[in-house]
Amino acid sequence: MSSINILDAFGLFVFLAGFVIGLGAVTVIDIHGFLGRKSSYWTEATTRTHKVTKPMIWAGITLAVIGGLIFYREQSFSGIPLIHAVIALILIVNGYFLSFNVSPFLMKREKEGRSGELLPASWQKKIIVGLIVSDIGWWGGLLLLVLYILYG
Repeated sequence: MSSINILDAFGLFVFLAGFVIGLGAVTVIDIHGFLGRKSSYWTEATTRTHKVTKPMIWAGITLAVIGGLIFYREQSFSGIPLIHAVIALILIVNGYFLSFNVSPFLMKREKEGRSGELLPASWQKKIIVGLIVSDIGWWGGLLLLVLYILYG
């Protein structure tokens, strides 16, 4: 067995921890959101659940970015490291929309006692696009990391 670079191992660990936390939270809220499209029960559950998953997703992206910076610190900014950076930026912009547009909308409805009402179709469409972007970004990023480790 060759010697292990502790900083590489730490960077990869933090990178993967970001995926575990962020992708786990994204999966939970996506399932809730999917079930809430046609169900008042799941719409209300989604409003409540997003209060937990939103900070977990931000923690995940933060850890993934920090881990990526450490893990790729000696690599050229091209290929998979560059694609990971672009994915991170897309996830941050998407997260900004979900956190600062969708979340306040859900919180307002909850304060009005309307958290169990189905969301208007226009909001459902916006949220679906956000969730698809999120899923593609998180799962695609994880796949790229696996490919980089195996073939990079």
